[in-house]
Amino acid sequence: MEMVAKTNVAVLVQGESGTGKELIARLIHGTSERTVGELVKVSCPAIPQGLIETELFGYEKGAFTGRIPPSAASGTGSRRDLVPG
Repeated sequence: MEMVAKTNVAVLVQGESGTGKELIARLIHGTSERTVGELVKVSCPAIPQGLIETELFGYEKGAFTGRIPPSAASGTGSRRDLVPG
């Protein structure tokens, strides 16, 4: 836990119900440089299997449609330009 707390990476704690995952997460968070920030708890079983990666790590432009708006490709667009639909 000490080694992970010293890094600047996201941590996924896995385990069966009742094994102390939240306790481990709180210990890592409390001993890290991020302790001034909020600890975000996510109930992974509540997220559909096909969306878990997207919810946790985000996605690249065009990942769902394969289309990248011309303004996004040139780096001149706004966030609104990146929203499909």
